[in-house]
Amino acid sequence: MANEKNGRFGQFGGQYVPETLIPELNRMAAAYEEAKQDPAFQHDYRELLANYANRPSLLYYAKNMTKDLGGAKIYLKREDLNHTGAHKINNVIGQALLAKRMGKKRLIAETGAGQHGVATATIAALFGFECDVYMGKEDTDRQQLNVYRMELLGATVHPVETGTKTLKDAVNAALQAYAANPDDIFYVMGSATGPHPYPSMVRDFQSVISEESKLQLQKAEGRLPDKVVACVGGGSNAIGSFAAYIDQPAVTLIGVEAAGKGLHSTDTAATIELGSTGIFHGMKSLFLQNKAGQINPVYSISAGLDYPGVGPEHAFLAATKRAEYVGITDDEAVGAFEYIAKQEGIIAAVESCHAIAYVQKLAPTLPKDEIIVCTVSGRGDKDVAAIAKYQGVEINE
Repeated sequence: MANEKNGRFGQFGGQYVPETLIPELNRMAAAYEEAKQDPAFQHDYRELLANYANRPSLLYYAKNMTKDLGGAKIYLKREDLNHTGAHKINNVIGQALLAKRMGKKRLIAETGAGQHGVATATIAALFGFECDVYMGKEDTDRQQLNVYRMELLGATVHPVETGTKTLKDAVNAALQAYAANPDDIFYVMGSATGPHPYPSMVRDFQSVISEESKLQLQKAEGRLPDKVVACVGGGSNAIGSFAAYIDQPAVTLIGVEAAGKGLHSTDTAATIELGSTGIFHGMKSLFLQNKAGQINPVYSISAGLDYPGVGPEHAFLAATKRAEYVGITDDEAVGAFEYIAKQEGIIAAVESCHAIAYVQKLAPTLPKDEIIVCTVSGRGDKDVAAIAKYQGVEINE
């Protein structure tokens, strides 16, 4: 990609890890470069996407939303229809094939909302890998269904009790486990974050989202979209949704962050809007941190978006103004969760509903001949109990 040079996106990216991990990351980068050029690897990846993950995912014309909002045409890229219920499977298939190529026996992963953990456990079962998933204790409590799904698939789930007991701490624990035994372990990074080569690999494996939407919209409308909208935590579904359009300046790219209780509150996870440049989790990027460089606690109703940083390519896209980033609050995301269910019969992940909420604001301001493509990054089964509780309704899971 034009954005990337030697593992960096402008000033962002790099490898800021213990020296013990550098040789293993370099081996991984070399193996990945070879795999990209290997037709057999590409065939295996595409075959699993088609015949296991159920791709291509649907590009759905949301006619009810379009009519109700009264502006631009809205198309939804339905990653929620993939096997395991989210976009995460796209990346996990690619990394697991690379792990197999490198002779690894055990996969480890971090997870927030649980979808990446479920996808990793799924592929570990398919390929015969041992699997360990690190998940913040707070997230294991609010995503008990996904914890059970991972265990059902044969993975060992490790609740992380340190720090804020959320995604940031799960990544810390996974990186520590990886550094302790890099020869035997393949760390399947779930987002477009971390040290090189992860941001590039995850972007490449998730770019199938935008490759498909570009072709599908060409078939449906004979042209490119005007706007592409996707939610951003670490940024994997968004960078995948943007990738095929980055070199198309006429297409506006919009990442939607979790503003939590508001951009002016301390209970937020809007990294790009409120963060500053720093180094954390092996990368130079934007982070929510204090003046001493200590990472701030973050908050969102969404376990998948309450991460205090963002992938380095997103930081670069923001710095160069190639993409816009906006915040959506908990209340707005919950409203969108109910809105898309009632309008289109789709129960979408609360992460995805941050993007839907922004589309609700954006579409009415645009002319009817404009087109928005919004990625529904995952399905919302996992969130129903939490949303009901947020709305004051207790249900028995």
